Amino acid sequence: MSDIVAAQQEPSTSRRSLAGLISATLSDRKKLIDLLGIVLPVLFFALAVQFYNNELLLVYMMVYVVLAQGINVSYGFTGYLPFGYFGFFGAGAYAGSLAILDFHIPAVLGVVVGGLGGVIVGAIFMPLFRLKGAYFAIVTLAGAEALADIVSNPSLGSITNGTLGINLAGVYSSGQFYVTAVVLIAIALITVYYVRHSKFGMSLLAIREDAYSAAMAGVNVVRQRSIAWLIAAGLAGMAGALFGWATSVFYPTAVFSSAISVFAIVFALFGGTGSLWGPTLGAIILYAVYSAVGISNPQYFELIYGVIIVLLVLFVPRGLVGLGKSLATRFSTKDN
Repeated sequence: MSDIVAAQQEPSTSRRSLAGLISATLSDRKKLIDLLGIVLPVLFFALAVQFYNNELLLVYMMVYVVLAQGINVSYGFTGYLPFGYFGFFGAGAYAGSLAILDFHIPAVLGVVVGGLGGVIVGAIFMPLFRLKGAYFAIVTLAGAEALADIVSNPSLGSITNGTLGINLAGVYSSGQFYVTAVVLIAIALITVYYVRHSKFGMSLLAIREDAYSAAMAGVNVVRQRSIAWLIAAGLAGMAGALFGWATSVFYPTAVFSSAISVFAIVFALFGGTGSLWGPTLGAIILYAVYSAVGISNPQYFELIYGVIIVLLVLFVPRGLVGLGKSLATRFSTKDN
């Protein structure tokens, strides 16, 4: 009798083992693809300067890759879309620049200080998590605008230089800030890789789907969401500090601009949030379009962006990565 029971159990055990093997294989495949999503972009930007002489444009493109990945962490994994994301960018630009000018620290360390500046502002904005959806997005925008007004206030001219802006010409070093940009993009991609393939990332996805159910399952919703928020703020802060260093001379309106948030959000959504490859591809493709069309003919660029947003909403809500997965699934189904 026991032999019969064992014989009946063997197929189900085999099926479980096969399912586990398939799951592990798919997981390993995803990890390999994401590892390539770190290595290939870093190599691309490390070598691109050898073939394309506009070094500053490449740095700006890397800045937007980092910003798009920050949006990816905030929105793609937690579902919170910050229209005021540029507040962290501007805070990082000023924190890093003022640290360089006032305390004479190396510019590379200024980028790190910029990240800390973004984290501090992110911590100040953290109570906004009591709001959801459009309310959260709009209030973060208002907070970022208020921060911009504070920085540009003439009464604080002795600290922030007010509307006169910042001049970092004394520490300008194209080769040095280019290498720093490559390192920063590697940091951003490694961070998102960790988020995607860790228990922390799984908890964020659970929060995004249903925060109440995640809390009932034992997830510390407030802590996990706050960590993701501060990671996104830190990435934006470092990107802002790098932008300020590379630009050399900038004004409050350049780093506290809502266009920065719009670009980063559109880049991330175009590529596909919740993935590693998506925001990188979105930033590279659309910033290349911007550099080719938007600078010389901004009216055409605005039209192109408008069309892209409409197409995203109507036909490709999951971005390029989602479209690629759908096509791959369709072709594999036809083959079978």
